[in-house]
This record gives sequence, structure tokens and C-alpha cells, in this order.
Amino acid sequence: MCWPNVLQCRMTRANRKDLSDMTRALLASFANRLALPDLSLLPDEKLTPGRVRIELLAGLTVALALVPEAVAFAFVAGVHPLVGLYAAFLVGLITALIGGRPGMISGATGALAVVMVALVAEHGVEYLFATVVLMGILQIAAGVLRWGKFIRLVPHPVMLGFVNGLAIVIFLAQLSQFKVPGTMEATGHGMGGGEWLSGLPLALMLGLTVLTMGIIWVMPRVTRVVPAPLAGIAAVAALVIGFGLDVPRVGDLASIQGGLPPLHVPMVPLTWETFEIILPYAVILAAIGLIESLLTLNLVGEMTGKRGGASQECIAQGVANTVTGFFGGMGGCAMIGQSMINVKSGARTRISGIAAALFLLIFILFASPLIELIPLAALVGVMFMVVIGTFAWNSLTILRKVPLTDAFVIVLVTVVTVMEDLAVAVVVGVIVSALAYAWNNARRIHAKTYITPEGAKVYQVQGPLFFGSADGFAEMFDVDNDPGLVIVDFDDSRVVDQSALQAIEAVAGRYEAAGKTVQLRHLSRDCHRLLTKAGHLMVDSDDDPDYALAVDYGVRTGVLGGH
Repeated sequence: MCWPNVLQCRMTRANRKDLSDMTRALLASFANRLALPDLSLLPDEKLTPGRVRIELLAGLTVALALVPEAVAFAFVAGVHPLVGLYAAFLVGLITALIGGRPGMISGATGALAVVMVALVAEHGVEYLFATVVLMGILQIAAGVLRWGKFIRLVPHPVMLGFVNGLAIVIFLAQLSQFKVPGTMEATGHGMGGGEWLSGLPLALMLGLTVLTMGIIWVMPRVTRVVPAPLAGIAAVAALVIGFGLDVPRVGDLASIQGGLPPLHVPMVPLTWETFEIILPYAVILAAIGLIESLLTLNLVGEMTGKRGGASQECIAQGVANTVTGFFGGMGGCAMIGQSMINVKSGARTRISGIAAALFLLIFILFASPLIELIPLAALVGVMFMVVIGTFAWNSLTILRKVPLTDAFVIVLVTVVTVMEDLAVAVVVGVIVSALAYAWNNARRIHAKTYITPEGAKVYQVQGPLFFGSADGFAEMFDVDNDPGLVIVDFDDSRVVDQSALQAIEAVAGRYEAAGKTVQLRHLSRDCHRLLTKAGHLMVDSDDDPDYALAVDYGVRTGVLGGH
């Protein structure tokens, strides 16, 4: 018998259907928020010239959006901008080749950068490279051990909080572009301080940002030949360059010119002390990277109607980070913002991710003077549209329609994602959801009683018996007034854990002390196996020496040693 989850047990079938419809509508809204190509019109198909064009243009759009993000996250981590750009290229290329979900984009991310800054500040960049290598090895191990499947334990309210929190984080990250270049400093939570733009520069920045957003909104209604974000970037860049407008540009952040990523073995002592330094950081980075990547994998899968391989994605992320650590990169993971740009630009194959990485390398090697002329306002406008498309606006309306605990989890995960980081937010959300589920099931245990013709009293237990309901189970029995034989019927219950075993033994001990007998009836196979392993069961008849649903089993007390 499968026990319903918290949502199911509080809602009628009609309400569950309404919620399911709302969930599908919510996911569909992600796909249409930017008014970009209709996903249903662009299924996986043969590589026709039209498909290749869509993939390459989507990759170019993503590459342009990657540049300022990679540079900014490198500043946050306290490393050279090329360290972030190399990570974006290598991680993006490898995960595009072997990742679990075509269409996903990976690169240097702020969620990882805020963890790296303390390591770089205290021990230097070489220790960062060594940490990234170990991080990758841990992620490969997680993939080989198929730990990626545990992402299924993340409830839907946590997913909603995840997308809402990251949308807010992406929005807040863009605000730094409205500050005077060169006046910001890296802090533990990103780029802090700095002098805000004012007067005409601020007006130009805001105006160009709004213009970019407007082009992205209108462009699909005119033509779909070019992805709307790319059209917005190109049009605003042409306007700024053509009229010589004095606004912040990519080159104001840092020069992106460089060569091919050099092979570089991390220059750290191969000692146990080094391992002790980098291991805690590697574990945290590996966990954050996998959580963000797997949640993005699920979100992209929902948008495209395809399921990706969680374990394959873990291995791909691990290989990418291991290689990146040996080529002077800061490591990375899946990027929800760039993945949304890619998918909503029509990309459906690995070509777009590969193209994005190669375009980024071309920018670094040959096109840096041109890319550095692109106004930041155009890229900010693209990311603001990503924020609008990513935030689950319908979650604001369903807060009043779902159970209170689920609504609380949505808000909690959103807030913790913004205030702390994604890994902490997801863990907190899962724990709260699990506790709510346990509490709900703990309150459901009760028993129906009747007296058999032979004079025995039968307790028909309803609800699961586990750590949360153990006390309620013990309180159901009236030891003093019950007859000499008591039968506990588990036909509508399950014995789940050690706390349940302890509760059964304690009840049997109370009846034994009163000179009375307890028998267990209708044990399921898993319950029978659990009780047999603990040594609680005594077969009082020859009807079924191994197992039978209808046999009344005696209970052996003292097995678990009392309290």
C-alpha cells in the first residue's frame, strides 16, 4: 500500500486535478514568457540547414551573454577574468558534448564563485585549481554511484522556490552593471560597494536596457529568422557604436583577449595538509554544482518534454571540472539563465552548446576588440527578460491553493536561495518538506477495535508506524482493561523503522507485564522481513513456518534492550 504525500492527503481528487492542470500551465508559461519560438513547433529533428541555423544562432546568443557573466564571476572569486572565461569555454564544451540534456548550458557561475573567494584569498589561485580537480573527481564518483537519482526526492515546491530564487539572484546580479565600472569590490556574496550611475549615463543605461527588452518582445512577431535576444543585442550595439554613445561596455569590465587555455598542473604540494585544505571546499563546490545542474536538467526537461540522464550529467560535470582544473579554469556548473536563453531561442541539440563554447573561444582569440564594444545595457536587457521568463509568476497565485506547508516551502527556498546559496536552500526545503510529511503521517495513525467470538480484542491499526507515530501507537492500547489476548492487525498499516520496532516491543512488554498476550496479524512482506530480522517474531503455529499473511505471530520482548 503506497501512502499519499502531503498534498494528496489534504486535497480531493478534483482539487488534485486542478493543481495538476495549474502545474502544467506553469511549466508551459516558462516556454512562452519571452514570446520566443513555440517549443511545440521545434521538436528534435534531423539536422536540416534550418535546424543548424537555429542551433548556431542560439549558440552565438548564449556566448555573448556568457562573456560579462564569466568576467563578473571571476572578479567575485578573486581571479583573473580569463580564468572565468576559460572555465566557461571548457565546462560549456565538455558538458555540451557528453551531458545528460541537450540544450543545457554550463559555465562559471556565481553560486560557485562565492564559495571560491575565501579559498583564493587565503591560499591563492593554485589551490583553487587543485580544488576544482578534486571537485570534478567527486562529481564523477557521484555519477558512477548513480547518486543523481536522489534529485527525485526534491519536491515540486522546492523546484518552484529554486526557479524563483535564481530568477531574483540573476536580477540582483545585473544591478552591478548600473554602477560606475571599476568602483566595485568582490565580497563574500558577490560584487559589493561601488558608485551608482547617475544623470545622463543612468538614463542612457536604463533606456537601452528597456529598448533591448522591447526588441526581444516584439521581434518574434516580425520574424523568427534570428533569435530575438541576438537581434536585441545587435540592434542596441549598432545604435551605441553608430552614435558613439558613452555607456558602459563589455571592455569596461576587463579585456577578454587571450590565447588558448594552457595545460597547467596545479602548483600545490602533494601532501595530506593540502588535501585537508581543499577537501571541504571541493565537497561544497561539488554539491552546489550538482544540485544546480540537476535541477536545471529537470527544468529544461520539463520545458522541452524530454527527460535527461541525471547520472550522465553528474559524470559530464565531473569530467568538465577535472579537465578545467588542469587548464587554469575556475570550474563551473549548469547555468539556468543561459540555458533558458538557449532553449527559448529554439535550440534542441548539442550543437548549440558546442557552438556557444566555440564562439566564446573565438571571442577570446580573435574578436575581443569587437565584443568589448558591446554595451552592457544590451546584455542586461537580455538577462532581465530571462528573469521575467524564469520566475514562476503563477506560484504567487497557487500559494493560496496549496497546503500551507507547501506554500511555506516555496517562500522559504526562494528566500534562502537569495540570502545564502542554492545548496543550502534545497537542503532546507527538502528537510522542511520531509518533516511536514512525517508530521502529517504521524497524526494519521489510529485504530479500530472489536472483540472476536473467542474473546480476543483486535486493534486494526490505520496509518504507518514509524518514528513520528510511535508515541501515538503506544497510546492507543488500554492494557489494564483489555482481555488476556490482544491481536494487533497491520492490514492497513506498515512497520517502517527501528522506532516502530521499539514501539511494538514496548507495547508487548506492557501486556506481558500484565500477564497478557499480544499477537501480530496481516504483516506485509516488508514488515515481516523487518520484524524477523530484528528477532521479534515467534511462530505460534505450524501453518506457515516462513511467512503467511494470516498467521498470528507472537512477539518476543527484550530484543532491543528496552529503552
